[in-house]
Amino acid sequence: MAKARLERDGDLGVLVVDDPPLNLFGEEMVRDVVAALEQAEGAGLRALMVRAEGELFTGGADVNVFHGLGEDEARGFIANLLEITHRLEALPFPTLASVHGLCLTAGLELSLGCDMIWAAESSQFGLVEAVVGLTPLMGGTQRMAERAGPARAREFVMSGGLYSAAELERWNVISRVLPDDQLAEKSLRFAKRLASGPTVAHNATKRIVRAFLEHGVRGADDRAADIGAPLFATSDLQDAVESFLEQGPGKATFEGK
Repeated sequence: MAKARLERDGDLGVLVVDDPPLNLFGEEMVRDVVAALEQAEGAGLRALMVRAEGELFTGGADVNVFHGLGEDEARGFIANLLEITHRLEALPFPTLASVHGLCLTAGLELSLGCDMIWAAESSQFGLVEAVVGLTPLMGGTQRMAERAGPARAREFVMSGGLYSAAELERWNVISRVLPDDQLAEKSLRFAKRLASGPTVAHNATKRIVRAFLEHGVRGADDRAADIGAPLFATSDLQDAVESFLEQGPGKATFEGK
């Protein structure tokens, strides 16, 4: 049975990590997550939510994978891990991680590959690879630095500690913290809202943010026309403008085209 799967709820895809009790990321989990993302790429989805079954999101990486691993084999394993992050970030629609319980190492790196993270109040987070003499290899360190700044990223990784959802919200790593009993319902509702929105425009937003991160404000400015001008040819924009002029704001519906 697959340790991760893609479910569908209308235009929303849900990537479910499901290998309790710890939802550890070993070779099979990595393979199944990649397979689920491959499905998502070709499924005509308009948003993706990542969640996990069980009492915790993930206990992190399966340390058994590291035992006896040589440098050459490690390079291949790292490439497979980064494939997950890169595929997730390249999806042309919004992505949301809905995190509860404990969220460590590879599972946190999976979440950091999403556009947004929503978390339960009691959830705890850590990139604790230092406990086995390792550093995060699925892109977690640099994505923590992207969200929280380099000093925070160094502290987070080097301390090997656990951090609360509230603290990571203050660091701008987590977008929203919710009561434990409301996380599932509210994150699903928000993900469905994203899936019913102007998908092409949302992808343009992702591209402009990426342009800023890679090239700075002026670099993003230089690319804004190439990214934004094609939106005027979409039926979503044309229909929404007509709806706005005829009925006022908030009445338009979108088809993702």
